[in-house]
Amino acid sequence: MKLYFAPMTCSLSPHIVLRELELPFELIRVNNQTKQTADGRDFRQINPKGYVAALMLDNGEVLTEGPAILQYLADLVPGHSMAPANGTWERSRLQEYLNFISSEIHGGSAPLFSSEIPETTKTIFKHKLFKRLDYLNRILANQPFLMQAFGVADAYLFTVLKWLPTFSIAIDDWPALANYMTRIAERPSVRAAIAAEEATQPVL
Repeated sequence: MKLYFAPMTCSLSPHIVLRELELPFELIRVNNQTKQTADGRDFRQINPKGYVAALMLDNGEVLTEGPAILQYLADLVPGHSMAPANGTWERSRLQEYLNFISSEIHGGSAPLFSSEIPETTKTIFKHKLFKRLDYLNRILANQPFLMQAFGVADAYLFTVLKWLPTFSIAIDDWPALANYMTRIAERPSVRAAIAAEEATQPVL
């Protein structure tokens, strides 16, 4: 498999999961501006949507969208704690978390990256995001992970919460979330994924 990624983006979450599951893969960096890949391709030929992550399988099929990639990877190793089995109530709960993270945290953060949006408007988006962080803080004050053990939803949430300093949002304002981030950052798979991405060369 090949994982197309860009540093400091949501592609970190499937990267973490690949390492957590010890699956073989090739890491290929993408320039988000030029859409060129480290192996000399136009990324839009791989993913016409033009954004990471994209997972290319050995048969040439390409899967995009983080929550879909995360669940696909988890299902390659049945019985692992990264995701409950398909068809179970727990899997539906996982999908609830993945959708919440995708729409409310990931999607809610997206406008804050834009230099074209006035700060007054960004303040409105931040206040909405704060309510979602309050909700997560209450959950994680009583349990170490979103599900019974570290799983794909945690890899995704960790990834998007890492963006908060970029928006001048102090995660220490949510103590349970701050502790959660510290715990996950210490996992070998997380440390290895971040180190591997930092070691790649920029793509022109």
